[in-house]
Amino acid sequence: MTTDYLQKILTARVYDVAVESPLEFAPTLSERMDNQIYLKREDIQSVFSFKLRGAYNKMAHLTPAQLKRGVICASAGNHAQGVALSAARLGCRAVIVMPTTTPPVKIEAVKARGGEVVLFGDSYTDAYNHALTLEKKEKLTFVHPFDDPYVIAGQGTIAMEILRQHTGPIDAIFVAIGGGGLISGVASYIKAVRPEIKIIGVQTVDSDAMARSIKAGRRVALPDVGLFSDGTAVKLVGEETFRIARKLVDDIIIVDTDAVCAAIKDVFQDTRSILEPAGALAVAGAKEYIERAKTTKKPVRGQTLVTIACGANMNFDRLRFVAERAEVGEAREAVFAVTIPEERGSFKRFCEQVGPRNVTEFTYRISDAKEAHVFVGMTISSRDEPGRITKNFEKHGFRTLDLTHDELAKLHVRHLVGGKSPLANDELLYRFEFPERPGALMRFLDSMAPNWNISLFHYRNQGGDVGRILVGIQVPKKEMKLFRQFLAGLGYRYWDESENPAYKLFL
Repeated sequence: MTTDYLQKILTARVYDVAVESPLEFAPTLSERMDNQIYLKREDIQSVFSFKLRGAYNKMAHLTPAQLKRGVICASAGNHAQGVALSAARLGCRAVIVMPTTTPPVKIEAVKARGGEVVLFGDSYTDAYNHALTLEKKEKLTFVHPFDDPYVIAGQGTIAMEILRQHTGPIDAIFVAIGGGGLISGVASYIKAVRPEIKIIGVQTVDSDAMARSIKAGRRVALPDVGLFSDGTAVKLVGEETFRIARKLVDDIIIVDTDAVCAAIKDVFQDTRSILEPAGALAVAGAKEYIERAKTTKKPVRGQTLVTIACGANMNFDRLRFVAERAEVGEAREAVFAVTIPEERGSFKRFCEQVGPRNVTEFTYRISDAKEAHVFVGMTISSRDEPGRITKNFEKHGFRTLDLTHDELAKLHVRHLVGGKSPLANDELLYRFEFPERPGALMRFLDSMAPNWNISLFHYRNQGGDVGRILVGIQVPKKEMKLFRQFLAGLGYRYWDESENPAYKLFL
């Protein structure tokens, strides 16, 4: 029998713990994407996630006897906090089984709200199976994070608020999908009240169980899931959520890690708030939806698009990774491996081809008597620009490999300089600082005397006021006086690192 979700959503009990989150216009992102983009700010709930809605609605409908025995759930973190908060409000025990991969910030948040945390397994599915065992053993009531009508209805109150807050036309609502509870609730309400509005799900390329299930016409279990977006790392979607999504969801967009990182940055620029990866999925999906339409005869312009910013339980240590990958995800940075002849003047000739472009990274280590390999990152303005840059380098005799979408390059190679080199005779190692502005790196290179060979070079734009460069320069001893004159006239701060023990060990 089909559950009447419209009635369940209208009568859901969520406001004992949840607030009506604002629907905020994102001006910077909207202008860049040429559409009206709104953020439904579920990240500002007391547990920094929408999950408390469904958890409380489910628990508020339990009998006094069930509440007395206590509840149990399995969660990667946000549902866990919702259950812990609801249990504290309702005065019952809550046992929370969480994957061992859960960020510490979420584990500590659950404990702080009185939840009894049990860590088990590497994914939600592992934790879920263990929770079912404990449920029977301790006679607890299981509060499912997504595959339960009361949980789905609680999440559906978000859609009710969206239509109340924006009475004008809405073209599409973008919703992150893990197990499917949020999109099932949103789709159930929207399609009952405003069926013309598209409901578009968003999943990561390595956790796309719902997309695969809908395509196959049955629930498909993934052997593994990616853990970057831990809030949506679900191997198998729910039976009820699959049934609803298959019937009501208009499309599912798949995005990669770089796109999610870029979306986190986009939301920060407009709100100064930092979403977790799962929380930014909807924004990443809306951007991909717009970009994908550019290749068709029906580009998406001037539409009203609502994205649900569903969580902000970000592990602070992960911000370093997000910042590194956001530029590539936004098609603002491209990285290349360029082979140049190991001969005097070739390095500078290569730099001339880079020209006035803003360089984000420059890494080089002498290693071969005939050829040298340069790892270079540059700011770009469009997705097709890396191809044009590659062709220009090749035209001028530099073999070039576009590494913009190469995971090894982006994760590891860009941080490695190259080790010791037997060719680095008479090498001096210096650090330089210069005012960071477009073109400053090239001006620095132009200021260097052409008489000495560069044997090592590393630069990374860190977004600050000062640029920092590490340079290995081969200077014959008889030319040291000339080299010191060069340093004195350079006008930049510098440090001699030739005796640094780290240099001697690794470079």
